[in-house]
This record gives sequence, structure tokens and C-alpha cells, in this order.
Amino acid sequence: MTNLTDEQRQKLIQAALEARRWAYAPYSHYHVGAALLTSSNRIYDGVNVENAAYPDGICAERVAVFKAVSEGEREFTAIVVATQNGGTPCGSCRQVLAEFGLDTMVLIADESGVVQQEMSVRELLPGSFGAASLTKNEKRKA
Repeated sequence: MTNLTDEQRQKLIQAALEARRWAYAPYSHYHVGAALLTSSNRIYDGVNVENAAYPDGICAERVAVFKAVSEGEREFTAIVVATQNGGTPCGSCRQVLAEFGLDTMVLIADESGVVQQEMSVRELLPGSFGAASLTKNEKRKA
């Protein structure tokens, strides 16, 4: 797992807290902000966006990842997820994060910026399904 400098940590936490202000959560009222640090040292933020048709919403973590990927980024160093109470990423977000690196650091912060948990994606999603899983399945079929 990559070590972040204190400056990087604080910058990511602040970016996630700032992003959280823009969350669109009229149904759950659970605002989430995310800030993703790439290996090129760029930060991409994201917010949760809810929809009256609940399955059509999207989480802050995936917004940040998809923004980064749409700009050509593929390697991530760390992500901060900021919620009211330090809630962790959902299963879909964990899987999306795993797609781009199990060693990405995940910091979970509460609304005052206090980090409640810190772990790698590997720790957040043990037994993850990835490209290697598909390769193994293809070999079995052959």
C-alpha cells in the first residue's frame, strides 16, 4: 500500500469534503464526496447522484473513478471517501476500485474530516473478482 504524505492526505480529505457539498441526495439525504489521487498526481472528485428511480443513481467513488478513466488515467494511488458518519464504499464501488488496483489506499472520513478507517482495496474487498479470474475461467473452457 502506498504511503501518502501528510500534505497529500489533507489535500485529499479537503477535496472529498468540498465535493460532498455538491452531492445530489434528495431521497436519502446521505451526501458523499470522494477524491481520487492518480499515479500522475492528479485529483479527481466525485459526488453521489440519486434518482427517483433508485437503481439509476451513482455513488461518489464511481463518479471519481469514471472521471479519471475518461481522462486517460488507469493507475490510482488513493481515494478518500467522506460521509456524515464514515460509511464505507458499497460493493459496486469496491469492485470498480478493484478493477484499477488492489493496492489503492482507501481512507474513510467523517463529515469533520477525521479518518475513521484506512485500508487497501484488497482489504476492503477480499477475494475480489478481476481480470485474472476471467483468464482462469477461459483456460478451463479450452
